[in-house]
Amino acid sequence: MELVFATHNLNKVIEVQDMLTSGIQLIGLDQLGFNEDIAENGLDLKSNAQIKATHIYGLFGKNCFADDTGLEVDALNGLPGVYSARFAGEQKSDTDNIKFLLEKMKSKSNRRAQFRAVICLVYKGDTIFFEGAIEGEITHEPIGNDGFGYDSVFKPKGFDITFAQMDSYLKNQISHRYIAFKKLVTYLNGLKVI
Repeated sequence: MELVFATHNLNKVIEVQDMLTSGIQLIGLDQLGFNEDIAENGLDLKSNAQIKATHIYGLFGKNCFADDTGLEVDALNGLPGVYSARFAGEQKSDTDNIKFLLEKMKSKSNRRAQFRAVICLVYKGDTIFFEGAIEGEITHEPIGNDGFGYDSVFKPKGFDITFAQMDSYLKNQISHRYIAFKKLVTYLNGLKVI
């Protein structure tokens, strides 16, 4: 069975392919010949994942899944959430987003937060969701040089280091994305594919 992962990130495609049984062939948007960006204008992570997956399924009629991820901070009523990539504005960088987040958190004693990932699978016309989350806290300043996004200010629960201080293997074994993708892969590997 051929399955589309609605992403232009080939590394993500390879990572998930390695987790699948041999009966499932994963292809990304570039391999599909789709080079456009899909407008992610949903009001939450679930909506954005669904928008991407249903758009590709509607265009190509191929089973497809898409994901969306965000950082949700308790003291900011769940923000940045769906706006994580553009929290400091549309043209801002990861550094700008972190600076803006820490400014908003300056007077907050509650530092609890979670990273959450939602995957939407459209399979034979049915829509199925998978979710992963990891709890933690926001540090008072960036710590660590690895990772991306908010990794340098997110310390996962049970650890004394931020995501940006972890090697990629450890981070990938505990991350919200890994949890969500593991649920998806378990579902896909259980399908009877020829």
